[in-house]
Amino acid sequence: MNRKFGRKISKSTIFSRMKSRAAEYINNPNKLNELIDRAKGKADSTRNGPLHEVWESLMAFFRLVRAYAKREYTNVPWQSLILIIGTILYFLVPTDLIPDFIVGLGYIDDAALVGWTMTAVKTDIDAFREWEANKLAD
Repeated sequence: MNRKFGRKISKSTIFSRMKSRAAEYINNPNKLNELIDRAKGKADSTRNGPLHEVWESLMAFFRLVRAYAKREYTNVPWQSLILIIGTILYFLVPTDLIPDFIVGLGYIDDAALVGWTMTAVKTDIDAFREWEANKLAD
């Protein structure tokens, strides 16, 4: 996915609003779980197309937020959490920079932002995946 486009979206007014809203979710496990339920439902119905390229990243975001909501995994910087939750909120907005109802194009901006966010929080996602793998091995 085009990281430059993702970076441009990350600087947009709409994404700034999503990051501000993300702060409302961080300390509310119920809101976080509801958010992931809604996002997972939307993701499952749109798996093909542009999201296919960033699917694993999006799923890692969902798992990290769930683990954070359960307080199983809290070793993630606040700023990274804001970016991840803001990206999930952006994904849920149907009328973002490219409205989701535009067949074939509607999820290009979502996928670009997921890709950009993954690059921005790569170290934190890698640490989470390592924690996840160790947890499964136990």
